[in-house]
Amino acid sequence: MTFGPGRQVWERFGHNAIWIHDPADSTDLAYNYGLFDFHQQNFLLRFARGQMWYWMAGFPAAAYVAQYERDNRSIWVQELELPPRAKVQLQEFLRWNAEPEHRYYHYDYYRDNCSTRVRDAIDRVLNGAIRRQTDTVPAGTTYRFHTQRLTANDPLIFTALLAALGPGVDRPITAWDEMFLPLKMRSWVRTVSVPGPDGRLLPLVRSERTIFESSASPPPDAPPNWLLWYLLLGLMMGGGMRLLAQRARTAAAARFGFLVVTGGWLVVTGLAGLILAGLWGVTDHVMAYRNENLLQLDPLALALLPAAFPAVRGAGAPPWSVKLAQGMALLSLLGLALKLLPGFGQVNGPIIALALPAQLGVASALTRLAVRRSSV
Repeated sequence: MTFGPGRQVWERFGHNAIWIHDPADSTDLAYNYGLFDFHQQNFLLRFARGQMWYWMAGFPAAAYVAQYERDNRSIWVQELELPPRAKVQLQEFLRWNAEPEHRYYHYDYYRDNCSTRVRDAIDRVLNGAIRRQTDTVPAGTTYRFHTQRLTANDPLIFTALLAALGPGVDRPITAWDEMFLPLKMRSWVRTVSVPGPDGRLLPLVRSERTIFESSASPPPDAPPNWLLWYLLLGLMMGGGMRLLAQRARTAAAARFGFLVVTGGWLVVTGLAGLILAGLWGVTDHVMAYRNENLLQLDPLALALLPAAFPAVRGAGAPPWSVKLAQGMALLSLLGLALKLLPGFGQVNGPIIALALPAQLGVASALTRLAVRRSSV
């Protein structure tokens, strides 16, 4: 069974489960591979390190379906054309997998999640039929494409993921890969065929039905293009820093505005840079490795805070801070120039559009304040 997106961030990608209905032994269970607990020991630390432990379990199907209906999430069921032996093997495997010593697994958002586990369990009893028929079929999308379109309802989460994910999510994926999304798995298994009792190929999906249709709007089919909005915000920040620095000497309001805009940007970009460096250097979040956004969101921005605050009060910006700000702006420009070279295909245009004008604004403002200091 497949469930549509929900309201929470971790629900936006949908969900699925394997429903085993066997009247012969009174079995009616939905096996769910997406279980986690915020109160689990060291959950936040494991999450930060990219070492999340998820588990699977079987639940009474009727109660399981009712829960998703209450959450206003669409529910679809596909009955699969499995040979009798495969049905038995699948049921036995799921029972084994649900045992306490076998139920836990190292979760990966894209390559080992609730949907890929369902895919792999079914593929296992079909002797690899799903993989053989989908692993070389281009999906025409990327992991980032789906991440962006499914988080478009929350611009902050959208931006945070756009900044945090590196080039690993930008490679083209196959139909097999795309089944990390439950709704895409629902679509792709329709293209798979399996041998019937007489050896003739039959569609893997024997029948489909809708149990519940959500009243919520479905996610967009493609991610939004907000490049101009990011550029506009970056230009407003960069231009505002320069303008406020020019007026800071005579206007208290301008000094306050400079501290808010420039200080706020330095804190945000510096902390963001520390997070990106940490994700690459000390975690298992492999999709955040080799992140070109480190050229835009520089941890060294935090070092400018002690210079920016005294500078606006009349002390002027020290020369070292001007050189550092100019160096950060050059790194941001370098990140833009690298887009012209092969091997630098990370999709981060919106982050560059936001960060480059802001970094130029910091450098220009501190240069202005340093000139004012030298002329006093």
